[in-house]
Amino acid sequence: MAEHDPVRDSARYRVQRDSADDQEVPEAAPPPGRMENRHQWVDVVIDQAIARGEFDNLPLAGKPIPGIARHDPDWWLKALIEREQISGVLPEAIQLRKDDAVLAERLDALHTADDVRAAVEEFNARVVSARRQLMGGPPVVTPLRDVDREVRAWTARRQPPEPEPAPEPAPKRRRRWRRT
Repeated sequence: MAEHDPVRDSARYRVQRDSADDQEVPEAAPPPGRMENRHQWVDVVIDQAIARGEFDNLPLAGKPIPGIARHDPDWWLKALIEREQISGVLPEAIQLRKDDAVLAERLDALHTADDVRAAVEEFNARVVSARRQLMGGPPVVTPLRDVDREVRAWTARRQPPEPEPAPEPAPKRRRRWRRT
């Protein structure tokens, strides 16, 4: 059984009294002295925050944390990388796969064919450099890109689509009159 602590009881009494009067609850000062009593001070501060309603209507209150569908000890790190869009910390092979997937979008943001050619050549140089490294890690399976083919594809994407030909009008039907 928990032992009776007069300091904690008096703090709870003050919180209840002040919340009943709807007055502002003053923040508790950390207890002087030894570290053993710090947990009591933390309990009092949390109780005061609850009394003020600071924990009411929090997002995701009572719901599971999103993104934790399976047991993954690094879920928080992956969520941080995704949320903050941190790049450059992945192994080069995986970073090249990600860059390869968005290369067309990156090229579409460029304005000249020379810029596209330079970007594709830089990407190919990174792939070749990653293949030459003997650092270990996942294998580099990202293929090299053909520079001329990428420039042609970039040019084709910049062309406005050709208008579809208008449909031909249907031939008029002749009416046949019946005599009865």
